[in-house]
Amino acid sequence: ASDLLKKAAGVEKGAGNPLRDKVGKVTKAQVREIAETKMKDLNAVDIEGAMRQIEGTARSMGIEVVD
Repeated sequence: ASDLLKKAAGVEKGAGNPLRDKVGKVTKAQVREIAETKMKDLNAVDIEGAMRQIEGTARSMGIEVVD
């Protein structure tokens, strides 16, 4: 998921301090696409749960999720 997020955000690596530094942005549509791709690998019942997991991964990398 992190590789797909980096590709979608157009960054080479995540932030060293993700709470302070934001390295890129992804849209909800991109998050949904990544969640659908990774659905079989995620421990989620539905697509919304998978999207929340992907959003959490993005936040921990310093990638902002926008509408």
